[in-house]
This record gives sequence, structure tokens and C-alpha cells, in this order.
Amino acid sequence: MTLPGGADDRAVGSVDDPSADAQEISDAVERLADLWSMAAQESTVRFSLHQLRALQALERAPEVNVTGLAERMDIGLPTASRLCDRLEAAGMLERSLHPRNRREVRLRLTGQGRRVLGEVACRRTQALAGVLAAMAPADRSALIRGMKGFASAQGETPLRPPQRP
Repeated sequence: MTLPGGADDRAVGSVDDPSADAQEISDAVERLADLWSMAAQESTVRFSLHQLRALQALERAPEVNVTGLAERMDIGLPTASRLCDRLEAAGMLERSLHPRNRREVRLRLTGQGRRVLGEVACRRTQALAGVLAAMAPADRSALIRGMKGFASAQGETPLRPPQRP
């Protein structure tokens, strides 16, 4: 994969047409997603990526309700409810009544849920560090600059699913 700013930049064409680089970046992201997934599956407690996403959403939004979790994950309410049932049975989350609204149930990660997320994060970091160690320092620096630029541009442009013609 060729990164902008590296010694092996292609012709100027990709500057005018960002979609020219989209396939190469897409392929690299797929490989990263595979690395991420494999590292998560090596943890002591195995979860589907869907379950892991739910735990991460609960970590970012403590004491959210099932509706809020469904919205954050962009899934249906029945799916979110079943997902919570499984995670609660596994000891990863607990449900409690809202103190001022008895009809609302809050979701909260348990200590075990936080430990599992920490273990997955650690394994992912180790797997990524292994790949980065195999890269030349200049390539790592270029990747970091590119990822910072991507994050900055993404923050300015809201994510939307691609529109079909």
C-alpha cells in the first residue's frame, strides 16, 4: 500500500481523485479488522463482534437504557434486548431500575465486563504492535500522520452510509 507523503508516492492523480486510493485503503482496513477480530477471539472469554460492540458502547455510555444501546449500535430494540439478555447471563452487564423512573431499566457493565474489555484492548494493542514493529520507522511515521489526518477529516465530515443510485 502506498501512503501519501511517502517516498514512493504515485503520480499526482490520487490528489485530484481520492477515490483512486479507496480500494487500497479498504484492503488495509479489512486486514486490520481481521487482526482486531483475531486478537479479540484470543481473550479468555469469547464474544461475537456484536456482543463486543455492545460492551464497548456500554463502556462509553454508562447506565444507558436498552433503547439508547440500540440507537448507539444502530440495531433494532428486540435485537438489543436479546443481546443484553445474553450479556447479563454471562455476567458482563447488570440491569437496574432508574431511581426516578421505575419503567426505565439502566444497563451497566460489571467488573467482569470491564476486565474483559481491558483484556481485549490489551490483546489488540499487542497484535497491532507486532505488525508495527515489522514496519520501517518512516512507514510507521507516515501511517501515524495519515491516521491523524483521517481522524481529523472524519471529525469534520459526519459518517453516512453510502447512497445507492
